[in-house]
Amino acid sequence: MSLAQRAAALPPPAHVAIIMDGNGRWARARSLPRIAGHKSGAEAVRRIVRGAAELGIGFLTLYGFSSENWKRPLREVEDLMGLLRWYLRAELAELHTNGVRLRIIGNRKRLPTDILSLIDHAEEQTRGNGGLTLTIALSYGGREEIVAAAQALAARVQAGTLAPEAIDEAAFASSLSTVGIPDPDLIIRTSGEQRLSNFLLWQSAYSELLFLDTLWPDFCKSDLEQAIAEFHRRDRRYGAITG
Repeated sequence: MSLAQRAAALPPPAHVAIIMDGNGRWARARSLPRIAGHKSGAEAVRRIVRGAAELGIGFLTLYGFSSENWKRPLREVEDLMGLLRWYLRAELAELHTNGVRLRIIGNRKRLPTDILSLIDHAEEQTRGNGGLTLTIALSYGGREEIVAAAQALAARVQAGTLAPEAIDEAAFASSLSTVGIPDPDLIIRTSGEQRLSNFLLWQSAYSELLFLDTLWPDFCKSDLEQAIAEFHRRDRRYGAITG
């Protein structure tokens, strides 16, 4: 039985999240400017969105731009924003046709106005789609998200609409930007780095973590199938014991 057949024989993880890393190193290894790596990374996004849908994954979350990425050189940030504009314009029709729902999470206050309009349009057009839910984390930081959730709950307590003792894990999770999205079963990071980099810190409590040496622009459906096969080899006990 091939790898693809083994991956297809078992139900896929409901939610796969990916830290897309390695665009710069991919470009440097080819003596190309960093933007060339980001462009190839955008093509990888197209491949993996299609591949995830074909594999029956219900939720795919991609770490597109972190809150710390604003510290990068202005030219690179502008190039990344340009690629985001291109993706939202070029891919919306295909996403909608294929039943993909697009969601964007993160702090939108620093995003350009025209990108905010593109995001609003894309989210509204795909809101009713029942296929893959594609979530892209933009200007996103896990710590910032947790702080915002705590502030929202504190405001409700101050307003008298929420009792402090009513704050539990479910209440906290419902105040996060990922409300309605199950916690990721599998988090993949490409490029060999082994850290979460402020990504889905609350949601990843019991996620399986997989770190791959493959650079993101080279990541393809077969790599995703291999990651799913590895996921099925894991023993997920959620802190309990079996046997």
